[in-house]
Order: sequence, then structure tokens, then C-alpha cells
Amino acid sequence: MNIPYAAHSIDDEDIAAVIEVLKSETLTTGPKVAEFESALCAATGAKYAVSASSGAAALHIATLAAGIQPGDEAIVPAITFAATANCVLYCGGTPVFVDVDPDTLLVDMEDVRRKVTNRTRVILPVHFGGELCDIDACVDFSAQHGLSIIQDSAHSLGSTIRGKGQGEYPGQQIWSFHPAKTITTGEGGAVTTNDESLYKALLRFRTHGITRDAAQFVNEKAGGWYYEMLDLGYNYRLTDIQCALGISQLKKLSRFSKRRSEIVAYYDSAFAGFPLKVQQSPEWSTPTRHLYTIRLEDKHHRREVYDKLCAKGIGANVHYIPVYRLPYYEKMGYPRGLCPVAEDAYERLITLPLFATMTDEMVEYVVNAVKEALC
Repeated sequence: MNIPYAAHSIDDEDIAAVIEVLKSETLTTGPKVAEFESALCAATGAKYAVSASSGAAALHIATLAAGIQPGDEAIVPAITFAATANCVLYCGGTPVFVDVDPDTLLVDMEDVRRKVTNRTRVILPVHFGGELCDIDACVDFSAQHGLSIIQDSAHSLGSTIRGKGQGEYPGQQIWSFHPAKTITTGEGGAVTTNDESLYKALLRFRTHGITRDAAQFVNEKAGGWYYEMLDLGYNYRLTDIQCALGISQLKKLSRFSKRRSEIVAYYDSAFAGFPLKVQQSPEWSTPTRHLYTIRLEDKHHRREVYDKLCAKGIGANVHYIPVYRLPYYEKMGYPRGLCPVAEDAYERLITLPLFATMTDEMVEYVVNAVKEALC
């Protein structure tokens, strides 16, 4: 049996939605973009949404909209994908890496407090694996220190905190629709916000820094064709083809979330009493889990267990190498030992398969393979 760590779920409704657009007169910058963004607002609780060509593109325009400039610092958890930190570098800023909680692998707010300086401008809490950071605490802390907040929600579409959607909070939230995520647009991402000024900035940065909104013009409008470039922006647009797929996928979000939760519950029960640790769910989080990770008690057996799982056709993975331990960041001078909890977790982590179309037989196969590998 071959089981990947993640897999997309595409059905006939998704295919029909894409074909409909392919047969239409508009493949990009058309009506499906606004329709998808509206559906995303409904799913997250946000007032505004701006789709983008990838989650990384969404992070980039979000940090641009937040005003990160050379000399500025941004708080980034050590356990995340490189894109969370890279977006700060794109703007000329400096990522300041903070440690994670040993039980949840979410941002350690005590370490944030220790590492904030007068150059800190943004905090980027990462909802690792679909479990939610304490957004209320992050928002309160950001307000006290005059910081912008960008939730890296790439893993957590469908998750809620204390009954609220992530998009209901101040600041910005970024989303990813890569095929490994809960829903997919092929590649794709988005930023949501409740701030109209941020929304307008995001629209500009997504499309070459250009606006056709006369209210934003510097010079007098010369005619119906007229537009102005106000910022150095990028071509980060998502096509109508992809947005049609996203609209169809969002209709199945609750079903995808339910199945993922069933698999997580089965794993948690099956691994109770074994020499490993699973990611804990904070009391405030009602997650749609993107990743299922285990941490071995004996880190020296991680490679052996990983290899045994792969030999059985299980697409085990590791999420993540602490960002500052990647060669590019090491060359920038970040030392090892910077975030000891994150580094210890990395030495023990293995990611197991988790996706909505996993069958009970697949789940049982993974569980048995893990138990055999630990013996």
C-alpha cells in the first residue's frame, strides 16, 4: 500500500466548475475571483479577501501592506515553513525567531516578550498543523506594543478559536490552497482582513501596484482608460480557473474538516501509551488539522522509524526544520541553539499521512506500521 502524507480531493463537481470557466470568455480577472473571495470571507469571518497566486505571495503582499521596511524586525516562530520568514526578507526586514510551546508547537508568547525590541513592527503567529495560537493574547500583545499582526493561517482553514473565525480578528490572515492543504486551487493563497486601508493596499500590491480607483489617484483622471501605479507591486493574481475550483472546494470544507478530525482522534487513541508524543490541542482551539505529527521519546531512533515507514509505502515527512537552521539563514549569522524547544522537537518529529480521502484501512495500516517500527 502506498499512502502519501497529503493528497488533494477532486470530484466531478470540481471538474465541472473548472470546465465551465474554460468554456467561458474570461479565464482571469473575471467574476469568479470576486465570487471566490466572497466565499472565503464567509468561511473565515473576514470582511475583505484578496486572492493571490500562492500562500507565499499572500505572505509577501501582507508584509508589504503592513509596511515592513529595511531595519524593521518581525517575530517569526522557528517551527514553520521558510516562506513565513522569507516574506520579511523580501521587504528588507529581519526575522527574529522565537521558540514554540513544547506541547502544542505553537508560538511561545513568553519568548516573544523577551525578543521584542523597538525595531519590531510585525508578529507572525503560525497556526502550526491547524491548531490555533491564542489569537486573543497575540492581538492584545500587539496592541500594547503598537505592532501589526499577520496570522499565518496556511494550515488552519476551517479552524475556529473560542467559537470565532480567524478572519474576525484585527490585522491580516494569510491562507494557502496548495494541494496538500484542506482545500485546493492547485496553487493559490489569499489574505483576509477587516481593515479597508489594508484591503486597498493588498489589491495594489497583488496587481503591479496599480489602481483604477479614482479616489486613490495622485493626478487628475484623464479618461475611462486611466490608471495609476502607486506602489512597486507584483503580478500575484489568481485565475478564474483556479477560483472556480476554490469555490467548489469551499462547499466541501465542513466535510473535509470532519474527516480529518475523525482521523486525528483515531491516531490519538491508537498511540496512547506508546513512546511518543502527539501535538496537543489548546483548550481555545477547535481545529481542522492539516498535519499529524508525532515526536519520538528517543530522538536517536527517528531516522530508523522514518525509514521503516517509507519502506512500507507510507509517505512520512518531517515538519519542519527550524528555519534558521537552513543554510541560507545560517549564512546570515543565526546560531544553533537559538530556540531549544523547537530544535529538540525537530530532532524527534515525524509527520504521518492525513487527508480527507484517507480510508479507515489506510489509517489502520499507518497505525500498525508505526507500532511495528517502534518495537
